[in-house]
Amino acid sequence: MSEFWEAAFSSNEKMWGENPTDNSRKVLELFRKHPVRSVLIPGFGYGRNAKVFYEAGMEVSGIEISQTAIARARKYFGEEVILHHGSVADMPFDEARFDAIYCYSLIHLLDPAGRAKLIADSYSQLLPDGLMVFVALSTRDVRYGVGDEIAPHTYLSPHGLQLYFYDEAAIEDAFGNYNIIDRKAINEPEDKPTEKHWMVVCQKTAS
Repeated sequence: MSEFWEAAFSSNEKMWGENPTDNSRKVLELFRKHPVRSVLIPGFGYGRNAKVFYEAGMEVSGIEISQTAIARARKYFGEEVILHHGSVADMPFDEARFDAIYCYSLIHLLDPAGRAKLIADSYSQLLPDGLMVFVALSTRDVRYGVGDEIAPHTYLSPHGLQLYFYDEAAIEDAFGNYNIIDRKAINEPEDKPTEKHWMVVCQKTAS
């Protein structure tokens, strides 16, 4: 996996563009209501989604598997953002706890054990009453059913990635033990969408 993403970032400087996703702006509104002061972003990339939280004055940390992506992120954030180089499979990287965790379009790339571990590790790094937001591919996405099916709801993409697609039952199965407070089908971007996801919000209980 690390070799794939290193090659991808090395060959395409801004593969997703510079603008944050519409979803990240919606999540910022959610975080402001609680309010959130610190946020961890697994799958940081070069930081396009992190910008909305950073520019809102939040303390931002990230986890990124590609050194090239981290180097590009440093050009924008400098040393003000803590970035851990490594796989989310190696969480936690320190003993820090956060008001929120935002994981956009990453979890569906992992195998079943990896998905379960990422959710559990993220929840464990939340402060009491903290929020974790996961955005994951939906079975409504146009890529569902494309390529070889290698496991239930899991298809091999043309790029060689294993993509797991969630339906509502899969959301409940994966996140049901983590105090789901919201789940919704979302389009990205909102205007003329090219991707369909689930957004799941869980809140850590104070106990």
